[in-house]
Amino acid sequence: MPSKISNAAANPAQLLDNQLCFSLYAASLAMTKLYKPLLDALSLTYPQYLVMLVLWEGDGLTVSALGERLSLDSGTLTPLLKRMESAGWLVRQRSVADERRVHVALTLSGKQLQRQAAHIPGCVVAQSGLPLGDLFALNQQIKKLRAAMQGPAHQSTNPCEPTV
Repeated sequence: MPSKISNAAANPAQLLDNQLCFSLYAASLAMTKLYKPLLDALSLTYPQYLVMLVLWEGDGLTVSALGERLSLDSGTLTPLLKRMESAGWLVRQRSVADERRVHVALTLSGKQLQRQAAHIPGCVVAQSGLPLGDLFALNQQIKKLRAAMQGPAHQSTNPCEPTV
């Protein structure tokens, strides 16, 4: 019979409810679940919506600039862009000056989709139940956390090598 480990004996740093990673993961799942019906109505997936957001900010980006902005590699981004091109929302064109560079531009249909999606941010804010200022502050803190975790100090050395 397996023994049951008491929570009282557990290291507080190892309790699930004390894990920042789990809180972020669970919040991400909840956020994606919230977006799903909103995006289904537009025939967009969540990753496609993120691409559209970037292109609505600045049309005509290169695939590499788009990938950098979204933290996606070309192996993930290229099939996504191909599906979006097939849907008629964007076109991909090789640069005449440098064939290695591919530019992504919105079609008229992709531009019109922006109007259809205009209600989504307000729906998300309303569903959160939090004041806009709190959401803004939370977003800033998460960006700060991500930047700290991706910073050069964390890439060159790892002070947390696993112990055996």
